[in-house]
Amino acid sequence: MDNSSELHVVFGASGSIGSALVRELAKRGKRVRAVNRTGKAELPASIEIIKGDASNLNSARQACQGAGVVHHCVNLPYEEWSKGLPPIMDNIIDATAAAGAKLVFADCLYVYGAVQAPMTEDLPLRPATRKGRIRSLLAYKLIEAEKKGKLRSVTVRASDFYGPGVLNSIAAELVFKPMLAGKKGMWLGSLDAPHSMSYTEDVARGIVMLTEIDSAFGQVWFIPAGKPPSGRQFIEMAFKEAGLSPKMGVRKAAAMSMAGIFSAMVREQTELLYQFEKPFVMDTSKFMREFPDFVPTPLQEAMKKSVQWFHEHK
Repeated sequence: MDNSSELHVVFGASGSIGSALVRELAKRGKRVRAVNRTGKAELPASIEIIKGDASNLNSARQACQGAGVVHHCVNLPYEEWSKGLPPIMDNIIDATAAAGAKLVFADCLYVYGAVQAPMTEDLPLRPATRKGRIRSLLAYKLIEAEKKGKLRSVTVRASDFYGPGVLNSIAAELVFKPMLAGKKGMWLGSLDAPHSMSYTEDVARGIVMLTEIDSAFGQVWFIPAGKPPSGRQFIEMAFKEAGLSPKMGVRKAAAMSMAGIFSAMVREQTELLYQFEKPFVMDTSKFMREFPDFVPTPLQEAMKKSVQWFHEHK
């Protein structure tokens, strides 16, 4: 399918996935319009950058004019999810449909709740948390819009993000930032349970590949993340790349419940403990069957780039 002239509109272009996606699209010679609330961003010169707000329907529609593919990469602080994310999804669906474009939704794994085996795309949505229920609502909104024939869409799900420029994540908040401040790297639940970690450059690469095949639409896809490390392995590698002796600790439920009385961030992290107390792993064989040549960035290489970025920007 020749889609080289399609305009890709990226909402949330300054976020973890949005910024990585914009750069990957530009690298592949795609036409890109990056949308954020300021209209400013450090992006390649070939990118059209506009000021837009997905929480405003008219703004979203204007941003989508002429689009062939719209990418929903908008995220908000946890405390704003319940009020902010549902109308943003409604507006982006409406604006995408009005433009006659296809929609790509960058989602997470909260919709599945606790699992006993590696996750696959066909698992039922059984959220175990408030955040999971909000994410499930967004998923159902998109499913309903596609059933009604408003648009065609693809949902891409990944695990916890890390990578250059990824500031609001478990890896950044508990490992990279404390490490470079001379403190312990911390983890949730268990240091030894394997946990899929998604490198943003891999996720962006996978998204672009999916947009290039028409058959990908109408489906959910997990982007490969390589062999899942334990928290201990992740922290040890981060300290090694920083040239430091590993120092680590773990946050358990009881202590987090007490700390959560005083900290909104800790309260939000407490709700996610179930993902870290036992193995939380993606099965990405579906993607690999479609794209057998896709190779996730090795953890050591991804960690080196991540630590270097945090060191340069600390």
